[in-house]
Amino acid sequence: MSGQKTLMKISGCAVSKDGAVSVDSARPVFEAMINPAGYEHSFTIRYAKNKSLGQAGNEAKYSSTDPETLELKELVLDGTGAIPGRVIPVKTQVEQLRNTVYTYVGTNHEAPIVQLVWGGLIFYGRVNGMKMKYTLFKPNGDPLRAKVTLTLTEFSTAEEIAKQAQPSSPDLTHLVVVRAGDTLPLLCERIYKDPSYYLEVARINGLTAFRMLEPGARLRFPPLG
Repeated sequence: MSGQKTLMKISGCAVSKDGAVSVDSARPVFEAMINPAGYEHSFTIRYAKNKSLGQAGNEAKYSSTDPETLELKELVLDGTGAIPGRVIPVKTQVEQLRNTVYTYVGTNHEAPIVQLVWGGLIFYGRVNGMKMKYTLFKPNGDPLRAKVTLTLTEFSTAEEIAKQAQPSSPDLTHLVVVRAGDTLPLLCERIYKDPSYYLEVARINGLTAFRMLEPGARLRFPPLG
């Protein structure tokens, strides 16, 4: 509806067997009563400098792209009744936010994966920082208002990372999910155009029986040569 205010929403997610991330209706949801004052969306690319004897300078070559980060600035949790028709205690709002983004998911043995949606922004990630600043209180000490700073790191499954990797480039580190019939020499031929690298890749991944790879295993193929 035109002119209608869009409130930020954070939903718990699940990962399907094929590696797709989607909102899980069984997981907690948090909806802001007041949108954050703003956010910072950061992107980082790392470069490696290869030193050569006699060179005046070092060539910076692409090394990796770090996960994106998103930092929400001053997400206000208000329990004063300033929002007509919506009086939710600050303690309750804090608990809802913690359950959605922070509370350990025992069944998966990991921190929650969440989807954050605010207008045109859609971000999948995990929280790596949450700071509460309480600014207003009842006479008995119960908080009436809090300001939250929330930092999230982008989440991608191994399957998504593998799809994004370009096997034709030996200068990138690849994370590969083993499929039935794969062998280390075959994978090395596909990535490095040289099957003889299989012993080095086996060492990097701590493999002893590299002739029999387990389907579904994740192997690292860093720049070699």
